[in-house]
Formats: sequence, structure tokens, C-alpha cells
Amino acid sequence: MDYKCLMIDDDEIIAENTAEYFNAFDIKTAYVTSFEDAVCFLAENTVSLLLLDINLGDRSGFELCKRIRNEYDMPILFISARTSDDDVLMALNIGGDDYIKKPFKMNILLAKVRAILNRYENTQSAEKTAAVQTDSRNIRICGDLFLDTESHCLRRNDSQVTLKALEYKMLHYFLTHRGKVITKDEFLQNVWEDEYVGEGTVAVHIRHLREKIESDPNQPEIIKTVWGVGYIMGEAT
Repeated sequence: MDYKCLMIDDDEIIAENTAEYFNAFDIKTAYVTSFEDAVCFLAENTVSLLLLDINLGDRSGFELCKRIRNEYDMPILFISARTSDDDVLMALNIGGDDYIKKPFKMNILLAKVRAILNRYENTQSAEKTAAVQTDSRNIRICGDLFLDTESHCLRRNDSQVTLKALEYKMLHYFLTHRGKVITKDEFLQNVWEDEYVGEGTVAVHIRHLREKIESDPNQPEIIKTVWGVGYIMGEAT
């Protein structure tokens, strides 16, 4: 079956009440209370968004998030009573899209979920449209600007700009993760593949990349900064 949301929390009262509240507002939601039940549910159903607690009995929501990220691409919102910066950073670094601290107001959580679902569904639609608009070697960035995945060039009409190796890897990573906040640590791990590169290096390369793709690099519209977290590329326009 298709569900908009799955609540994963070992506190059955919270999980059940949240699912019931969301269903009352026409967001089809189910809940499970264990790591194992979550894995089974996802194998048998389609889910657009996860609400995930960190503490799942004797298992960890962090562990579950890592496993889910290897198989699925839906947004994951961590919900936890744990409030340390280390927990928040861990959640975001392993693939969480947001971190909501308990206790939470149900109407605020509902608003967040609605906003993320709308963004996620619009992104999915845009990706399908982009696939029709481009051939296999060209990925549309914005307007008439494309990334040629064979020549590693930026193309706009009859002009082209060659990208450096890291610039290409960064841009391609952005394009395959549109709508998702990418932390600096994620770049270091998946683009540089070197955890000892400094965060300042990421910022410098982002600036150089913006100079090649943005109309005004000082007021970026394609690659935006999420202060204190990382960067995000919006949908193609």
C-alpha cells in the first residue's frame, strides 16, 4: 500500500496518537514501534516520508536511518527527546533531513510534514519532467544551462565551460540530491573521500562553482547556503 508518512517510535502512545492526528488531516499515516517492524513495513509498502525516533528499544534510530538510506530516498525527520548538538549533527550527517525535539506541538509537526511532502513530491515530478527534456548525457541545471556528463562541461546554447574534476563531482552530487540539504561532512565523505580536508576547502570550491553557474555568485539562486548546516540545490526552473 501507499502511505504518505510512517511514524517509527517505541512509545506506542505517541506513535499511535501522531498517526491518528495525521490521518484526520488526510495524510495517510501508519506507525510501528520497533526497528524490525519498520524494516518489514518498508519492504511491503511505499512510504513518502519517515518520522524516526532515535531510541528504539535496544536498537538505534541512527542505525535504522543508515540502513534505510542504502535502499530508499524518502525524507527522514528525526524526532527525539535527546537535545545535544552531537545528536542533531549525527542525525543530519547520516541522512536525516530535519531534527525535531520532543515534546512537539502536533500542529507544528503537521505543518512541517506537509511542507516537506509537497517539496518532495514536486521534486519527484520535476525529475520526471527533466528526464523527458534531456537526453542521457545532459542534465538540466536551470533554464538553458545543462551539465554534459560525458565532456564534464557546462553547456548553454552554443557555449560551453569546462569544469575541474572536483567542480564536476560536486555539481553532479548536487544534481542527484536536489532538494536535500548536503552537509559539509557529507561532501568531504562522498566527493573528496577524505575526512581530513578542511571545511574551508569546501566553501572555496562552492564559491568557484557558483562563479560558473550563477548569474550573480554573491546572490546565489541555484546553490544556496543553509547556515550552520551546509548547502542545497533547488528544483530546476
